Amino acid sequence: MACVLKVPEVAEVIDRAAEPGQARLYLTRLLDTHPGLAERLASDRPFTSALVALSDASRSLSEAVIADVGLLVPLDDPEGLAAEYPQDRYSAWARQAVEDDGEDPGRGLRRWKRQQLLRIAVRDLLGLAELPAVGRELASLAEGCLQAALGVAEARAGGGGLRVAVIGMGKLGGRELNYSSDVDVLFVHEGSSRPAERVARALLTTMAQPTPYGIVFRTDADLRPEGRAGPLSRSLEAFRAYWDKWAATWEYQALIKARPVAGDAELGRAFLEAAHPHVWPERLDPDAVREIRMMKARAEEEVSKRGLTEREIKRGRGGLRDIEFAVQLLQLVHGRHDPGIRSPNTLEALQELGQAGYVDITQVRTLDAAYRFLRTVEHRLQLAEEGQVHSLPSDTAGRTHLARVLGYRDEGSSTALARFEATHRRHQSQVRSIHEKLFFRPLLEAIAGTGPLSPQAVEDRLAAFGFLDVAHTRAALAELTTGLSRRSQLMAQLFPLLLEWLSETPDPDMGLLQLRRLAEGRARSGALAVAFREAPGAAERVCRLLGSSRLVGDALRRHPEFVPFLADNEFLARSKSREELVEEALGTLAWRTGTAERQEGLRRFKRRELLRIASRDLLGFASVKEIAADLANLADACVEATLRDLAPTVPFAVIGVGRLGGQELSYASDIDVLFVYDGSGAANFDVAEKTATRIISGIGATTAEGHTFRIDANLRPEGKQGPLARSLHGYRTYYEKWALTWEFQSLLKARPVAGDLALAERFCTMVEPFVYREPFPPDAIREVRRMKARIERERIPPGEDPQFHLKLGRGSLSDVEWTVQLLQLIHGATDPELRTSSTVDGLARLAERGHLDPADAEALELAYRFCERARNLRYLLTGAPGDSLPTDGAEAERLARLMGYTHRPVTHLRDDYRRLTRRARAVVERVFYGQPG
Repeated sequence: MACVLKVPEVAEVIDRAAEPGQARLYLTRLLDTHPGLAERLASDRPFTSALVALSDASRSLSEAVIADVGLLVPLDDPEGLAAEYPQDRYSAWARQAVEDDGEDPGRGLRRWKRQQLLRIAVRDLLGLAELPAVGRELASLAEGCLQAALGVAEARAGGGGLRVAVIGMGKLGGRELNYSSDVDVLFVHEGSSRPAERVARALLTTMAQPTPYGIVFRTDADLRPEGRAGPLSRSLEAFRAYWDKWAATWEYQALIKARPVAGDAELGRAFLEAAHPHVWPERLDPDAVREIRMMKARAEEEVSKRGLTEREIKRGRGGLRDIEFAVQLLQLVHGRHDPGIRSPNTLEALQELGQAGYVDITQVRTLDAAYRFLRTVEHRLQLAEEGQVHSLPSDTAGRTHLARVLGYRDEGSSTALARFEATHRRHQSQVRSIHEKLFFRPLLEAIAGTGPLSPQAVEDRLAAFGFLDVAHTRAALAELTTGLSRRSQLMAQLFPLLLEWLSETPDPDMGLLQLRRLAEGRARSGALAVAFREAPGAAERVCRLLGSSRLVGDALRRHPEFVPFLADNEFLARSKSREELVEEALGTLAWRTGTAERQEGLRRFKRRELLRIASRDLLGFASVKEIAADLANLADACVEATLRDLAPTVPFAVIGVGRLGGQELSYASDIDVLFVYDGSGAANFDVAEKTATRIISGIGATTAEGHTFRIDANLRPEGKQGPLARSLHGYRTYYEKWALTWEFQSLLKARPVAGDLALAERFCTMVEPFVYREPFPPDAIREVRRMKARIERERIPPGEDPQFHLKLGRGSLSDVEWTVQLLQLIHGATDPELRTSSTVDGLARLAERGHLDPADAEALELAYRFCERARNLRYLLTGAPGDSLPTDGAEAERLARLMGYTHRPVTHLRDDYRRLTRRARAVVERVFYGQPG
């Protein structure tokens, strides 16, 4: 038989194979098993070409032919091989295949499917079918199988009289199936749910049951409501109820591709009609667009973590998902008012978007070519073993074989692999470049009066991406990009990306306004444009900050020199120590002479450092606890520098209490302090009192630069009626004779902050016996509880929402703080390990030392961190303090997005508040108040 392979016509075909040696070996094995094929090989060149192509491209199909030469039957019809069969012919053939195998209808269906898959693959490999036709035929094949399998399922499950429709989703719905795609489906029925469930399950079994011919298709119903946890089939009314109340944005997006593929056609059409208002609503919520984009970003992040960004054809940089995502997002934005762009097929929809003016026609051609190339590569990857492969081989040999199967050959000094990889890189680069500008470049052209988008389309797209003020956007564009200067040209090039990044923030309109202010003036704008060009990472982060925080935007405008540092991960990841900050603060004061100058210098230092801390926070470089410590270190440094500048002539120390003492400062916190000196007599007292007064005025007074920190010394003995500073002896006398329980409780937070360290430590040592008493008196426990109950009744200010209060609400910050403090007071005398001024550290130690159940400690800590983060972010967002979740809907939505909520953000933010605080409150009532659990 080997002599057949030497026939010139056969040898020529073999020599042109991707792997001639492999092809020759395969044909030898085939002829050894099926010698009757020899004559046809020698005389039928298309037949030989088909077998060689299969041996190159698909080990699984070529091996299947050796096992069952009957799979080659479709090659007996050359005219049929050249034609694309309509879907109804596949349906008829599938039904016939089921009828022909009376013993096992599923087996007949699987063998027929294998024959047709081979036929489609040969059409593809020999260039008889273009990519779209391959996808359509694979979808028609799957559709025919589903229709036949539904008939088998209804017969087996007793579904007579039941109306069931199968809805194709994903690539099946779009008629762009891969060789190894899952077939995504939904089931809808009219009538009883139980028999519909049986029919759906029987269909899935028929499609997935393995035989020597493999399975029919992997059929996936996980896109249904509630996923795997939900019923397989639902009535139309149940679908409507789910879409109205619970569906996520991605579920509406998935319905773009929905198409009835089997079962009751009328019911299938009714399903599409019911889905229509959810897929194409009158108003598209910007949160929907934001949620879809975040899902894509997370998918890309996962690919990056696995090191596949460049090799992943599907989800990698410049891959298929970039094109599919862009097309679907533009459909969601503009398809509500334009039914002509709603095709479920990616390439068809891309053409429709171009013809309607939503995408530049040149970009359409580039994306179309890239999509065809990438899908062809994906097809070849999957044909090899009929597996779900989306990544290029990691080894050179594997990539070289792929390149040759795709038709690349060595030419001169350029190898087939090098030529393939150059083409791949070009498409990757073009797709990602277009993807990054696709949504906003046409807007800029339209606003400038040179683009094809209509005013309505401009407003639709801006609103979908969160820009609600079109006039403001026009003005910002004109101001930043108009003119022939290099600055204007740079900003015009960058603007689509800047809008893209701003659109991902909680408040795009605020971000654009702040960007405009940041770039005010030609010199400043030019420097910013250059900084953005040279450090695109900084540009993206600037946009994130500007759209997230009014406070940070104002600070950046005053400190534009900070912009380049935003590209430095090491800079942002590192906390500055207290000592570093003290030295920098002293340096700020050193060269200034007048008091007012020094005060303003300290305020600028504080604002610059607050900008650094807030940037670390908003960009995800620091935890809630780290931010609190950073803020406390900054406050310490400001107090220390001020005190050293005053240089009192008596030993003098500042003791932090409250949140400053606990190193758990928030952005809006006052700093609570006590002033202590060592000495006696009127002269020393006078020096100490003046020092304390000058610290408060120097740090707390408001100037043109604002204030450094608000200082509160009201926790001192006798409160506002008492002197600001006391001697160490004076404090001891007061605590021995007159102090109340709440004053001892406040000293749990006492910590040296500034001044004479030895004196500060003597103070902290002196107060310990007053704070930690053994046993802690029962009447003092009752007094602590009474104080807490009175605060709960009286302290929430008017205008703040008691249902969602972050500081004084049930289960919120004060609940956690008081619970930790009471347990420290009770057990701290006998267990010195509990003596920490930090609430979070105190929780950990109480759990470690057996004084608090670990589950209770976790509940309290989660509520504490949630409330603290929400309070901090609300302050950064608005620039004003607020101790409850916002009652204003728009502000609440922005805060929720800033906290990372995307789908129904306000609802989920409030749900999390309730869930976390209710769990914490249950612990408080049991542990703090002593109520039975």
